[in-house]
Order: sequence, then C-alpha cells, then structure tokens
Amino acid sequence: MEETAFHTSALATADFLSRQMPGATAYVIGGAGLTHALYSVGLTLTESNPDYVVVGETRSYDYEKMERAARLIQNGARFIATNPDLTATSEQGLVLACGALVAPIELATGKKPYFVGKPNPIMMWTALRKLNSTAEETFMVGDRMDTDIIAGTEASMKTILVLSGVTSRELIESYPYRPTHIFEDVGHIPVSDLENS
Repeated sequence: MEETAFHTSALATADFLSRQMPGATAYVIGGAGLTHALYSVGLTLTESNPDYVVVGETRSYDYEKMERAARLIQNGARFIATNPDLTATSEQGLVLACGALVAPIELATGKKPYFVGKPNPIMMWTALRKLNSTAEETFMVGDRMDTDIIAGTEASMKTILVLSGVTSRELIESYPYRPTHIFEDVGHIPVSDLENS
C-alpha cells in the first residue's frame, strides 16, 4: 500500500492548523514527521512569539523545551497536541507518548492542549478528504481501543485492532464497542482481502 494511503495525527494537525490560521507560526516539540507536515502546509517554525505551541511524540524532549513551551503558552500561544495517548510500546517496552509529554506543560500553565489526533473526529474527516474516500470504504487501523478503535467506530469506519501494541485480547472485553477485525500485528493484515470487502 502506498504512503499516501495513510493519514497520521501529525498530518491531521498540519491540516487543521493550515485551515485555522494559514501562514501561522509555531514552536514545535516533535519528530521529523511533524515538522515536515507543518512545513508542507506553509507554517513557519519559530521560538519567538509563535501563534501556536505544537507538541507531538519525540525522543528528544527535555526540560529546556518544556520550559520554553510553558513560557510561550503563558505569553499567548495556543496549545495544540497531536494525540492524547499517554503511552505506546516499543521493542524495549513502554514508552511515553504525546499525552504524557504535554502533561507537565499543562500543569505548569493551567492550559489544556487541543488534541487534533484520534479520537478527535477532525482527524477522521481530514483523512477521508485526503484519501478521497468514504467512511464505508476506509479502515481505521490501530493498537488502542480507547483512541484508535473508538475513533473509527464513531466515524462509521471499519476498524482493525492490532495486538502488537497496548491492547490485549482480554482487554477488548472491557469495552462496549468492538473492532471489525483483530490481527496480531500489521504484517498479518490481508490487505488484498480487505480491499475487496
């Protein structure tokens, strides 16, 4: 499947900000995917009096960046985050995700970020528009029942839960909604079969 067939919270955030304030400026704490997405829609990245402070997932997060973000928000920058996930998994085990990274900034400033990514329906709508697709012919793939699967379900999409992340088969039973399909990991998804379903 081509890269253009996927839509991430970084891409949704870039799309959202470009529609809210074309040509805006932003101080960004996040990885290359987020900074590239913001650049691609015409945002200018700056540390001086930005319109937005945008936080995404990154491995290069430190006290200085956290402190700068808090000061900028106190001085009027709008607080945006890519997604509310607190944790994710890696080959090494648990890793902190965006929701955990924004928590100290939120506590210090008293300002809550606006989360653009799932389960926010904005992400689903921008994905459908970008893919030129309908909810009925689109799949939401994720490893979390509380953000990924609920987002797809509420957008009337078919959903695929992969068990390679934070959700176990046993945990599924604690939710009132169910994924359409369950696979061990993305490598086990039979893409050709699903394209015809």
